[in-house]
Order: sequence, then structure tokens, then C-alpha cells
Amino acid sequence: MLATLRDKQIFGWAMYDFANSAFATTILAVIFNKYFALEVAGGERGIFIAGLHIHGATLFAIIVSLSMAISALTAPILGAIADFSQRKKAFLAGFCYTGIIFTALLYLVQPGDVWSGAFFFIMANIGFSGGNAFYNAFLPQMTTPANVGRVSGLGWAFGYIGGAALLLINLFMLNGLYIPGAGRITFTVPACFLSVAIWWALFSLPTFLWVREKKTDKKGVKDRSYAAIGLARVKRTLSRIKKFRELSLFLIAFLFYNDGIETVVVMTSVFAAEVVGMQTREIIFLFLFIQAVAFIGAIFFGYVSDRLGHKRTILCTLFIWVIAVIWAFFLGWLLEARREFWIICFLAGLVLGGSQAASRALQGILTPVSHAAEFFGFFAISGRFASIFGPLSYGLLIYLTGSLRWGILSVAVFFIIGAIILLQVDEKAGMAEKAGYEEQLSSNMGITS
Repeated sequence: MLATLRDKQIFGWAMYDFANSAFATTILAVIFNKYFALEVAGGERGIFIAGLHIHGATLFAIIVSLSMAISALTAPILGAIADFSQRKKAFLAGFCYTGIIFTALLYLVQPGDVWSGAFFFIMANIGFSGGNAFYNAFLPQMTTPANVGRVSGLGWAFGYIGGAALLLINLFMLNGLYIPGAGRITFTVPACFLSVAIWWALFSLPTFLWVREKKTDKKGVKDRSYAAIGLARVKRTLSRIKKFRELSLFLIAFLFYNDGIETVVVMTSVFAAEVVGMQTREIIFLFLFIQAVAFIGAIFFGYVSDRLGHKRTILCTLFIWVIAVIWAFFLGWLLEARREFWIICFLAGLVLGGSQAASRALQGILTPVSHAAEFFGFFAISGRFASIFGPLSYGLLIYLTGSLRWGILSVAVFFIIGAIILLQVDEKAGMAEKAGYEEQLSSNMGITS
């Protein structure tokens, strides 16, 4: 039984990771990406656009980038509106159910349905990524600097459990499920997409039932439209964020290294199929293995992050990321390629949860609570912009070289640049900047009242 209301809220908050991570695994990472790139868009056979031959993997990279571009442009405005209107929960629900509806529509996509499949995916991914900005914005109100790493890590851990659980169900669906009275039923690949929508809708309910949004006095809201307020606050944020040197540097670093992480996540399944020669069932087993390792990594690095420091923890994970992607380029130089790939995926899984949990924790301790949604909107926009350029660079290299190996090697560049910038961030100075701002804000409110 949960001991306190805060414990219950933290559990409800973490359950959203449990719910929507099914989209991250089945749609983005394992089944739909491979299905779209190799079957819907024809794989190496590809399609022709304006006389240009486009590899299926390149086309998938393009639609991922397009969906991220839309999310990147809207995230800071919506974050500012949500902060001022104090309706983070309502915005989270809107994006959540947009994602659910269009994920369900992916069930209708068959080989050759390139443009309808692309549209449904773009809308579903906007719902998924847009909702995460508001979900992340709840973190500062439920934690303290002493435990933000653990709570952030808990969210990621719940996500890996949820994503892995549905992925395991998808494996049984494809192999055949025994249903009493109906016998053994084998489901199609698109049926797995429908299962994601059902899972997401069902397990996000605790979030909307138990997580409460803190209210503060906001004057003058009725005199202006939320859209005007949102645009005005974005402009102020652009100038305000410059005052937070450490936070600004972190967001730039995150832009680069998260570029690499997001690209690895969405393209590994395609790489495994075309380069390693894995079939769908084996790829699912591989990602279940990655999820299990990532769960351990999220918990482990959550504690390490609180003890060693969030910046140092991220740097450690980036070092391992660089080793993993360079090894993937030279796949087969030491052992049989398939065995090496499993080892590489173990390394990637170990730091996948750790790097993301530590990043969210570092953002949390540098972000003023009063501007949580607004600043986490910029955290989101960094991630969304990362997801534009990473897959796009990967897809361009596939188009130019015809090799997925060169695409994966390009990812190392983003990790290295991100690490170099992150080295310039001073955690203690950033926390002092935050404390000074909140103290000044509190004093100003006292004077005006």
C-alpha cells in the first residue's frame, strides 16, 4: 500500500511512462519502424519521389524527422500556455489521446499504403512526444533535489517494464495465442499496433486519476487569450533562459547527444534486419533483452546520479554510447556478427535508461518550479530538434552510400559533441542560479501583494 499521497502521485506519474512506452518500443523501436521501412515502403526496393529512388529506411527517417519538427515548433508555446493556464494535466490528456487514436489507425496500414501510414504515424508521434513535455513538467513539483534522480529513474524503469511487457505480448500474438473456446489464434503485425493504443489508454488512467496539479495565484489571465500569453512567454523565455547559463549549456548539449540516442532507438530494428539478418521474432527477443538491461540501468544510474552527480553520470553513459556505435560500424571484426550485436545491444541498453534519467534529473535541479512546463518545453524542444537531425542525417547517409553502417557511425559524432559541451556545465552554479531566481521571484511577489 502506498504510504502517503505523494507516494501515490509518484506512482500515478510513473504509470504514464509504463503506458506510453509501449509506443516507444512497439511503434518507434521494434515493429512498426521495420514494418514501414521494409514492407510498406519497400525496403531496398524503396519508392520513387520526383524521380529519386528513396530507400524505405530513408523514407522512415524522413517522416520521423518531420513529426519531430512539428513537435519542436509547438512544444515551447504549449508549455508556456500550460504553465500560465495551470492546465498541464489537460494538455497531457489532449496529446495522450491524440497519440492513442492515431496509433489505433496504424492497424489499417498495409504494404504499399505509404502516405496514409506516414500521416497516421506522424500524428501518433506528435501525440507521444508532445505529451511527454507536460508529463516531464510534473517532476519538479513532486520531488526535491535530493531525490529527483531516484524519482526520474523510477519513471524510466516503469517505462521499460511497460514497454517490455507489451512487446512480450506482441511476441505471443505473432507466434499464436491460445484462447479458450477459439483455439490458437495468430495475429497480424498491424494487430500489434492496435494493442499499443489499448495498452496506452488503459494504463495512463492512474496518471489522470491520481496526479494533482499544484495551483498558484495567476492574475490577469482573463484579460488575455492563452495563445497570446503563450507567445509572449515564449519570447520572455528566450531572453530569460540566457540568464541561466548552466541550463542553457545543458540544453545545447542535450540537443546533440539525445540526437544520437533517439536515432539509435528508431533505427536499430532496421539495422538488425538488413545488416545482421535478424527476423522480427528475434528482434523482439533482442529488444526484450535491451528493456531488461535498461530497467537495471535506469535504477542503477538513478542512484549513481544522486551520488556521483548528474553531469558526471551522463558523461559516463556517453562514453559507453560512443564505444557501442563505433563497434556496430565494425560489426563482425571480433566475433560472429550476430553475437557481437547482442553484446553491443547490452551496452546500449545499460546506458539507455541511465543517460535519459540523469538528463531529466539534471534538467529538474536547474529548472525553477514556477516555470516548470515552460522550461521543460525547451527541454522537449531540444529533444525534438535532436530527433529531426539525427534520423535525417542517418537517412541521408543511407541514401548517399547505400549502407546502414555509415549511418550508425554518424551517430558517434553527436555523442562526442554533446559530451564536449556538457563538460562546460557547472551543476552547483546552475543550482545557485535557480535558487537566486526563485528567491528574487518570491521577494517580488511579496512586494506586489
